[in-house]
Amino acid sequence: MSIHPTAVVDPGAEIHESAVIGPYVVIENDVVIGAGTVIDAHTVIYRYTTIGERNRIGSFSTIGAPPQDLSYKGEPTRTIIGDDNGIREYVSIHRGTPGGKGETVIGNHNLLMAYTHIAHDCVLGNHVIMANVATLGGHVHLADNVSLGGLAAVHQFCRIGSYSYVGGLSGISKDVPPYVILAGTRNSMRVTGINKIGLRRQGMSKETIGKLEGAFKIIFRSEMLLKDALDKVAREFADCPEVEYLVDFFRTSKRGVVKRIDDEDE
Repeated sequence: MSIHPTAVVDPGAEIHESAVIGPYVVIENDVVIGAGTVIDAHTVIYRYTTIGERNRIGSFSTIGAPPQDLSYKGEPTRTIIGDDNGIREYVSIHRGTPGGKGETVIGNHNLLMAYTHIAHDCVLGNHVIMANVATLGGHVHLADNVSLGGLAAVHQFCRIGSYSYVGGLSGISKDVPPYVILAGTRNSMRVTGINKIGLRRQGMSKETIGKLEGAFKIIFRSEMLLKDALDKVAREFADCPEVEYLVDFFRTSKRGVVKRIDDEDE
């Protein structure tokens, strides 16, 4: 185990022998750090935090800090981070609240760039990218392969579906459907189309992308009521799990889903 002599590590922390703890790092009690994880200088790992294997956490980050929620009274809620994540400098991740899930969860193979913030009770899937200063309010759920541009801000309780791309400086106050490109401020969010480049890069077949485009046209560009459009899409593309996920995302939304199309595409 490599722990710099200036680091302050509570004896109650459980640190794998192959982990590396840098200068002036502070690690509290009830922390677990897995094999091959590297914690850079001046980072603070708060109690009730579990970090998996082969993560790299940049300098001056705060991981598992108490939530910025006035109802929180010091309860033993948790932060859980998976494997192979890149967490860059000055990132802040807060643990859950008793009134939420009770835990903040980060999956595997994610890249959280400098100054990003993940608030209490958020859930991130796998292969998520958050560019510099992107911010999540409490209880936000990012599915797998989501990309958030720099300075994007997501309102509490919003969901962002798989393979969606949110442009920089966007303000998200509704759910973002999977597979789309979206940008804009809170009152002028626009969906510009299917994220075809991203889907191709992830190895999705031309046939599946074509079915998603067909579903997109019915849901976003027809004049049908949303319920009728979803029913039609479910019938016409019943053999496509990706379209089924898109339809189910709309049907299970509690905040409403962004549906406004870019003016150039209307």
